[in-house]
Amino acid sequence: MTSSPPPRASHRSYDSVLRARVGLPPGPVFAALGALSAAYFAITGTVWAVTGEFTRLGGHAVELLGADPGSWTYYQEVTALEGGPLDRTDGWIVIAMLAGSLLAALWADDFRVRTPPLRRRFPQALAGGIVAGFGARLAFGCNLAAMFTGIPQFSLHAWLFTLTTAIGTWLGVQLIRQRWWRGPTRPVPASARQHLTAEQNRRRRVRHLSAFTVIVAALAAACLLYLLTERPLLAVAVVFGTVFGALIQRGQICFTAAFRDLWVTRKTKLSDALVIGLATAVITTFVVLLVTGMDPLTKPAGWGTVIGGTLFGLGIVMAGACETGMMYRAMEGQTVAWVAFGGNVIGATVLAYGWDHWGIHRHLVASAPPVSLTSFGGLWGALVISLVLLALWWLAMSPRRTSRLSRLNAEGSAPAEREEVAA
Repeated sequence: MTSSPPPRASHRSYDSVLRARVGLPPGPVFAALGALSAAYFAITGTVWAVTGEFTRLGGHAVELLGADPGSWTYYQEVTALEGGPLDRTDGWIVIAMLAGSLLAALWADDFRVRTPPLRRRFPQALAGGIVAGFGARLAFGCNLAAMFTGIPQFSLHAWLFTLTTAIGTWLGVQLIRQRWWRGPTRPVPASARQHLTAEQNRRRRVRHLSAFTVIVAALAAACLLYLLTERPLLAVAVVFGTVFGALIQRGQICFTAAFRDLWVTRKTKLSDALVIGLATAVITTFVVLLVTGMDPLTKPAGWGTVIGGTLFGLGIVMAGACETGMMYRAMEGQTVAWVAFGGNVIGATVLAYGWDHWGIHRHLVASAPPVSLTSFGGLWGALVISLVLLALWWLAMSPRRTSRLSRLNAEGSAPAEREEVAA
């Protein structure tokens, strides 16, 4: 009697935005981030962003070296250097995101110091970070301010940035595929994870939970201090930054992977999740603007945006991570992510210097107008245009989504087909 072959396996779940092999599924995480970013805007009047603060950190570093960045036009007209990171909401967003990512990694036992098997990854990450940081500030924001929170603000520059970032990531993929970039085809394997005894695992877990407790206490103390000293917005930044950081770590949210996967594996999972998050952010930000009467934040849309977005996309692929991916990976103990972080700060600071010294503002930004989609039918018109563009983005990925699922299903059914032939 011939047994019937097992049913053909379906691999749709592999690419489902509602499923995750580790952590939390990216779809709900992106949606939560979109809603939270709108809430943060409603409370503070500013958007979730990080590279502006990276530029300030670079300015402070230059000051320590004896220079006077306060005389640079960029720090006078675009990103002020007043105070320190602990005195700014943007500063606390960065600090708390790092802390939140570390908390999530410690709780999930994801923290361990890791170095790449190929040492060339360090200079590559540094170079990529510099390119990405320079491009981000040229375009007035990274994957957050110029994309994830820029699109919901109905700023045309955010759509130009997103399109050119996609182009830049394609160029980056062509670069990292080069053998001289990849290095040996069979790299020396990384050191095997140390096998610990039950007692050693218990002690490590105790250390992680102890560090977790100390960090939570420090963040709570900071919030209480700011509330008692009547600086509530800083307390808000601590809370939101911590939640942002925890979510990006548990959801493994990396915009680099969202674009890079489209060109390398045709995998649309993170890109699909990104569209879901953007749609959530667009709708919730629309409600905030409609109810509060606040004005959306609009940035110049011109050659600076086009060149900056392309450089940003190229740089994040070279570095192996965008700003969010870099931050949570650094807090997981990935040393190369810290190098990329440093590169971002350097690149952003170089842009600040070149703003007037090299004529970057005069040639690429000064003549670029800030264009809001609200000029095409008000808030409701901007909402419709944004949702239509997101729908077109989703549909544009359909061929890749379909071809990948077909290939996965074909590969999964191959063993069953061989068994049927043998029978």
